[in-house]
Amino acid sequence: MMTALATVSDVHPSKNGYEVKLRCEQQTSCSHCASSSSCGTGVVSKAVGNKSLSWSLETQQKLEPGQMVEIGLPEKSLLQSALIVYLFPLLMLITGTFAGEFIVSPFFHHSEPSVILTSVGFIVSGVFLSRLMSKRLEARTLNEVTLLRVLGESIL
Repeated sequence: MMTALATVSDVHPSKNGYEVKLRCEQQTSCSHCASSSSCGTGVVSKAVGNKSLSWSLETQQKLEPGQMVEIGLPEKSLLQSALIVYLFPLLMLITGTFAGEFIVSPFFHHSEPSVILTSVGFIVSGVFLSRLMSKRLEARTLNEVTLLRVLGESIL
């Protein structure tokens, strides 16, 4: 199980205890190395800024807004997300290349642009499908967040 620190942003009573809204700042390590000023990734990371993630969970513990908590996220969901977001479009590109070369290209007298257009069409559809699948996986993952421990009041 992966762990992360989150801040309680809102608490509401519910049937099973309390519904707690959590907010977590996404951490990057790009600004901490010696070459961050000359690295392209570090420059992009500074320009985009920090992304705030939010979750909701049910708990029996009474929490107050501003408290820091440690939450757990299952690794299985992270690995599935990585496969969907990175590997699926790549596999669609490879499939599109083979389909363009062996199925579409003979109809156009083995022209290279037909292979390129087929590959681009497959990768665009792969990106679109991976976005749909990742949204469904994200919705399922939101219910898998567990409260591990309460750390205390926020230091800010």
